[in-house]
Amino acid sequence: MITSKFQELALSRLGFGTMRLPQNTDGGIDEKQVDEMIDYAIAHGVNYFDTAYPYHGGMSEIVVGRSLSRYPRESWYLADKFPGHQVAETYDPAAVFEEQLKKCGVEYFDFYLLHNVYENSIDTYTDERWGILKYFVEQKKAGRIKHLGFSCHGRPETLEKFLDYAGSSMEFCQIQLNYLDWTLQRAQEKYELLTERNIPVWVMEPVRGGKLAALSPENSDLLRGLRPDEKDPAWAFRFLLGLPNVKMILSGMSNPEQMKENISTFSDDKPLNITETNTLLSIADGMKNAIPCTACRYCTESCPQGLDIPMLIAAYNDLKFQSSMTVPMQLDALPNDKKPSACLACGACAKMCPQSIDIPAAMKNLAECVAKMPSWAEMCRQREEAAKKAKV
Repeated sequence: MITSKFQELALSRLGFGTMRLPQNTDGGIDEKQVDEMIDYAIAHGVNYFDTAYPYHGGMSEIVVGRSLSRYPRESWYLADKFPGHQVAETYDPAAVFEEQLKKCGVEYFDFYLLHNVYENSIDTYTDERWGILKYFVEQKKAGRIKHLGFSCHGRPETLEKFLDYAGSSMEFCQIQLNYLDWTLQRAQEKYELLTERNIPVWVMEPVRGGKLAALSPENSDLLRGLRPDEKDPAWAFRFLLGLPNVKMILSGMSNPEQMKENISTFSDDKPLNITETNTLLSIADGMKNAIPCTACRYCTESCPQGLDIPMLIAAYNDLKFQSSMTVPMQLDALPNDKKPSACLACGACAKMCPQSIDIPAAMKNLAECVAKMPSWAEMCRQREEAAKKAKV
């Protein structure tokens, strides 16, 4: 297992993300398979395990903590997260933290994150009334958190705003990063911003929820022409391993086979050359089927509603590729008069567009897509109810 240096620690480059654990036919977590996967992971050098308050309706923390307890505490690192993105007013930081320690069966967390800082949660995290940052900084000083960081699904501007507020207290940041989102979700900008701020990067969604683990036959053949023995998922991991500031790559493995294949990939480092990297980025461009917006912002100058059209088009491109939680989160954070449904279809924006994009049609399509999706607030409500029903 290849490793990375983080402060005084040697971390396995591959971390076990536990949001998608194997399940029984009744929908519960298959603990026997989880034990098997953790046994194999530890035997092959994986030492980082990531869970969170809402994963599997609150059961991931319990199952993962129970499985890891079979090994000496100093032999593994456990990461957990505070759910401030789920309306922190309903959560007392101290009560949640104590509950998480109890559920995981530990006296401290090696890594602890403020979960999902984004456009609609940043005000909660930075509001001194809730004392979120202050409380967790105190827990770190008390030794109950060894390393404090945060995860972020927000836009680069939101990431920068939070770094300005809390950057001196943050030791690492977890972002969605892969060769598709390098441009689709502006991950390159986020990576470069964090690197400039000397904050190590943790990666989530390295294979984009499986989309990059099973490419089209045409794209797979193209890559096999460059490396005959490399499988599709390995290409996604190799891309990330070539980024010097990426210290941890989390994979939400759902069965022992995925675990074994990923560990095989991380058994040695095989850097991509320029041709291989450019081929991956070219494949990503072909997968997007994106509206060719260059974010020149000529359209925003003529919009009577003051819509952030480039941002909305980027959200639409993301939705066109794959339904995900990121778009509902970002659009929920907008006031109603700034959402795509506020478009008047006046056409002033289209007249200014150098790319001749039919912007009113794109806004209409985006509004229709969003109307069919549950809001992020509703998703959080459902997860919270599931967590309350989970039996400890």
